[in-house]
Formats: sequence, C-alpha cells, structure tokens
Amino acid sequence: MLGLSDMLKEGSKHFAGKDEAVLRNIDATKQLSEITRTSLGPNGMNKMIINHLEKLFVTNDAATIIKELDVIHPAAKMLVMSAQMQEQEMGDGTNYVVTLAGEFLQKAAKLLEMGLHTSEIITGYEKAGKKIDEIIESLTVYKCKDIRDKAEVAKCLKATIASKQYGYEDFLSEIIASACIQVLPKKSTNFNVDNIRVTKIPGGGVTDTSVVKGLVIPSDTDGTIKHAEKCKVAVFASGIDLGKTETSGKVLITNEDELLNFSKGEEDSIRETIEQIAKTGVKVIISGSTVSELAMHYLERQKIMLIKVQSKFQLRRVCKAVGATPLVKLGAPIPEELGYCDVVTVDEIGSTKCCIFRQNSEDSEISTIVIRGSTNNILDDIERAIDDGVNVFKGMCKDGRFLAGAGAFEIELSRQLQAFADSTPGLSQYAINHYAESFEIIPRTLSETSGFDAAKVISNLYASHTQGNTDFGLDIESGQPKSTVAMNIYDLFLSKQYAIHLATNTAATVLRVDQIIMSKPAGGPKPPKQGGQDMDD
Repeated sequence: MLGLSDMLKEGSKHFAGKDEAVLRNIDATKQLSEITRTSLGPNGMNKMIINHLEKLFVTNDAATIIKELDVIHPAAKMLVMSAQMQEQEMGDGTNYVVTLAGEFLQKAAKLLEMGLHTSEIITGYEKAGKKIDEIIESLTVYKCKDIRDKAEVAKCLKATIASKQYGYEDFLSEIIASACIQVLPKKSTNFNVDNIRVTKIPGGGVTDTSVVKGLVIPSDTDGTIKHAEKCKVAVFASGIDLGKTETSGKVLITNEDELLNFSKGEEDSIRETIEQIAKTGVKVIISGSTVSELAMHYLERQKIMLIKVQSKFQLRRVCKAVGATPLVKLGAPIPEELGYCDVVTVDEIGSTKCCIFRQNSEDSEISTIVIRGSTNNILDDIERAIDDGVNVFKGMCKDGRFLAGAGAFEIELSRQLQAFADSTPGLSQYAINHYAESFEIIPRTLSETSGFDAAKVISNLYASHTQGNTDFGLDIESGQPKSTVAMNIYDLFLSKQYAIHLATNTAATVLRVDQIIMSKPAGGPKPPKQGGQDMDD
C-alpha cells in the first residue's frame, strides 16, 4: 500500500487528527491573541516591534502590531485577515476581533478535551452567534440624535479615543468632532474619511494640536510672496517650463547679434504665457513638477505666489481643497478650471514652515488636523487614535446606536447567552456555555491591565447585572462597577456586531481544519545559517 509520504513530493509535511492539526492551530491563534490582548483598553500596554526594515514601532494599536508582525502560520494568519477586514470595514475594533476569536478557540480546546466533536462545537457556536443578533438589538443604551452637534459627537467618540490615548480623550474627541462636522456633506451617509487630513509636526505638546478648515502642506513656497487673500488658484500638474523637443539639433552662430537673439524667443514665449495667466486674475500657482528659473523670474514680476507639490496624491487633495482642475498643458486657464481659496499663507508651526490653504466659507471640502507631539512615535500613535475616531464618526453617520462600553455589554451578553444555553437540548449547550464565558475576557483584560483582581471584578459585575443594572461596567479608576451612561463610555453598535460575526466565523473556520498538508518548499537546499561568531573567530 502506498502511504501519503509516497504520494507527495519528498520533503512535504502532513499533520492530521485532533492533537496534530486542531490543537496545533488553536495553540498558534492563542499565541497571537495573547500578544494583542494586553493592549486592550485605556491602560493597555505598548508593544515594541522592530520590523524587517529595522523600523521601530512603539504602539498599543492592534492593527499596526498585527501588520508589522509578519505572521506566517496559516491558522494565525486567518486571525490576521479577519482583523484586517475589521480595519477596512469599521476602522476600529481590530483588537476585539483577535482577542475574542483567540478566546473562542481556547474554550473550544477545553471542549475537545472533554470529548466533544468539532462539528458539535461549531454547531453550538453558530447557534450562539444567531442568538446574539437577537440579543444585541435590546442592549443599545444610547442613540446619537444630531450628527452635526459637536458636543454630542465628542461624547460618543470619547471611549474610542480613551482606549488609545487615555488622558487626552476629552481634548482629542472635540478636535475630531469639529474636523468631521466641518466636512460633513448634506447627506451624512456620504461622509468620506479621506477628507480629514493629518499633518504631523514634531515639537510642542499633544494639547497644541489644532484643526484647520482647509489643507496644510508642510513645505514653504518658492519665491518671495508668502501671503494671498481671496485668490484664484491655477494648478499645473506638468510644471512650468517650455516644452522640450524630442529631437536634438545644432545651431551655428556667426556673430554677436545672433548670440543675443538666440534665447530671446524662448524668453518672450514664457513671458507671454505667464502674462496671459496673470490676466485671468490668478494670484496663486501650484506646480506638480519643476519650475524653470526664467518662469520664476516672470512669476515674481507678476506678483504670483508659487507652491511646488511633488506628490500626486497631495496635488489631488490640493485640487479638492480649492476646487481646481489640474492642467497638463502650460497656458492661460479658462474660468471653470480655476480654483478659489480665501487665504493662502505661509505660517511657521514649531520650526516647520507650512503652506496653509484656509477656506472661511461654511462647507469646506477638506479639514486638516495638525498634530503636535514630542517624538515621532507619539505623533504616529495620535494619528492612529484620530483615524479610529474618524472611522467611528463614519459608522455613526450610518447607524447612530451605541452599546455600553467598559465590559458592561460583554457581561450582559454572557449572562443572557448562559441562560439560553441552559434551555438548549443536546451537547451543543456545552459549546454555547463556553462561547458565552469567552466574552468575560474583555472585562477580565480591562481589570488586569488596570491592576485589579479580575475574578473579583467579574463577580461584582455579574452581581450588578443580576440586579437589573445592565449598563454597569468597570470603572478603571476605582475597580468598582459603575454606570457607563454616567461615565459616557459607549461602543459603536455596528463595530461590535461586525467584530463578533468575524470572530465567530474565524473560530469556526479554524476548527473545521482537520489536516495540514505542506508541500515541499520551492528552490534547492537552503544554505546553512551562520551562527553568532566570537571575537576570536
């Protein structure tokens, strides 16, 4: 009889059965969820990661940690992919997905040891997942009534910011709220996250962060003109220079008059072009490429401000901010192609010169948050917190419902699911019970990172919920149960619902794997790894 090893190429690997395949996969996912779990919540710990390019990251943002870890284990990679899906769809809650999915699988390992079959566990998990869709509707504690009310929006964003930047949540949530409301279109569901720009300028403190209605580019203008008001703006993507011909030719000059007149035609041509542009009333020109010295000279004569923007993406955003059309050919633009800006000025923020396009009208297309901070790591971390806040605002535009934060929602869900498990016949009730217990990982992690006794905190929370206080969560200051409505700690309904679906599906997918077959890696034999050498060697 041929064995599997004879069927596959030499050097391939095969794992099968509960111990070799299922438990191995569960162990890998456990390792990954343990890494990100301790970064959950306001007192979450930071991770120091040095990626393959030797760039240092110090962050407690799960999306960044997972991205830079470069995970290769196939089962753990499923968790990574589900976290990335959450990041793309909701922009927040990645840690929640990984932690929950890891916990579901760890509980599944206990059930396997008890003797349950994987299909019974999966059935139980899926039943519980369907039950959650019924329960979750009744657990909303707050609904955002007016998406344009800055105070109300800031209140809803507070918990999201606190989980990343604890201590700055009141300040940052107000800044994000005002930036988002500035660019909110008439139909709020059309809100675009890309319209909130972030400019990071080192120096100062986090509280020096501010919002600008318009766009901020951290670069100086070329030339001497640094300020223009109520100005028409022309954007030339191709740069400002005379077109070069593809052919090359030789010019024979016989006397001094020919030498004097040689470059005059070129000069006249560029002067005429710039004079024609100036006649259209343009005060600011933005160039996406090089600007010749000669063109610069004539622009200064016409008192036209010149800004170079090398990045194509940045050029597109400038066009959006001023409402201009990028032109490919140098020449006088027609009125429809021109943009308008109330103020274009160069300001010094810290010691960095910045070009600011400020719009004073009611609805600006773009608003920019200028982040200040002492180190680049702090700037990056605040940018991630702002990104989460803006994404939560986008979710609020679709569905303004909120669930109780601080572990209150998880405890109530766990309590109701355990009651549902008791009324379910068959072996799947064990799976539902363990699934329900998995939700305790959230309040447990919050209490552990805050330095409290997890068992005591969870029993206190259960006691409060049994008495009917379903919005009681963990107060990380005192370690006691407290109303999340009083503390203003809310989690977005859509984000939680989506995260629970993803975590349940990922856990079920990993449990369905019963064999791992790895082909022989491509390429010849690998060179032996060089060990560390001593000084003598």
